[in-house]
Amino acid sequence: MKDFRRILHAAVTRRDHPWCLATLVGTSGSSYRQPGARLLVAPDGRETIGFLSGGCLEEEIARQGGEVILEGVSRLVPFDTRKLFGCHGSLSVYLEKIPAAGAEGNFLTELAAVMKRRQSCQVEVNYAAGGGSKLSGSCRSDLDCPGVFVQQMQSPPRMVVFGDGPEVAPMRGFAAGLGWDFEAYAHPDELPGDFVPDRTTAAVVMTHKIGRDLSALHRLFPMGLPYIGLMGARRRQNEILASLTDFGGTGPLDGWLDNLHAPAGLDTGSESPEEIAFSILAEAAAVLAGRKGGFLKEKSGSIHALELRP
Repeated sequence: MKDFRRILHAAVTRRDHPWCLATLVGTSGSSYRQPGARLLVAPDGRETIGFLSGGCLEEEIARQGGEVILEGVSRLVPFDTRKLFGCHGSLSVYLEKIPAAGAEGNFLTELAAVMKRRQSCQVEVNYAAGGGSKLSGSCRSDLDCPGVFVQQMQSPPRMVVFGDGPEVAPMRGFAAGLGWDFEAYAHPDELPGDFVPDRTTAAVVMTHKIGRDLSALHRLFPMGLPYIGLMGARRRQNEILASLTDFGGTGPLDGWLDNLHAPAGLDTGSESPEEIAFSILAEAAAVLAGRKGGFLKEKSGSIHALELRP
C-alpha cells in the first residue's frame, strides 16, 4: 500500500509529467508480488516508484517503460523468472503510457481522489486490446472479460487509536511506514461526529483509564469494525467488558465481541512501547489482510492464499 500511495502522490504532485504505469496482470508459479501490483516509470526511464519483484525485473521494466512513453504504444511483457532468476514462476506485466495530468487530470489523479475520499472502486486494465486502465466498467471479474484484469480497490488501511500513552508515537511511525492512515484521540469524545468507518479501518483502545476505555468501546462496537484492540491486563479487560453492558445503554454484547482482540497484539514477548505498538499493529494488519498471524513455515499451500475475509 505504501508504494501505491507513493505512485499516486507522484502523479498528483508532478502533473506535468507523462509516466509509464506497469501493472502486474498475471502470474504463474512463485512470484514476489501478486496481480494488481504496480510500478511507475518516469519519462527518463531511470526513476521508478514501486516494485513488481524482489528487484530483479525493475531495471528492464524501467527501460521498456521509457520506450512506451516515447512511442505512446502499450505493450504486454512476459517474464519467465524460472529461466532468468530461478524463482520458479512467470509474470505478465502491462506497460501503458499515462499522459501528463495537467489541469484536467488522468487515470492516476482520478484514482488518487477516490482513495483520498476513502471510497472503494473497480479498476479495469484492458491489456489484450491495449485499452489501458480505467475506473469502473462493466466487467465483474477477469472471467467475464478475457484479456481484462479486474481489480477491486479498497481505501488504504486506517488505524484509529484512543489514548495518549507512550505506545501512540511508535504506532504512528509504524503506520506511516506501511502507508496507513492514522488518527489518534486522547479522549473518545474527540472522535468527530461525522466519522465514517469502513472495512479497512482498525481501532485500538489504550487510554490507560477505565472510564475512557469504556466510552471508546461504547462508540466503536456498533460500527462493526473488522478489528478492535483493547490493551491492558486480562483481568482489567474482563472488568471493562463486564461493565460495558451497563454503560450508556449499549445493550447485549452478543455479536459485538467477534472482532475484539483483548489483550491486543501478537504474542511476540513485547515489553517496551515500541515492541507493544509493533505487536498490535502486526495483529491488526493480519486481520485486515484476512490472516491469522501464525508462522509461515507452518502454513500449508500458498503463503498468499487468504484464510478469511474481514
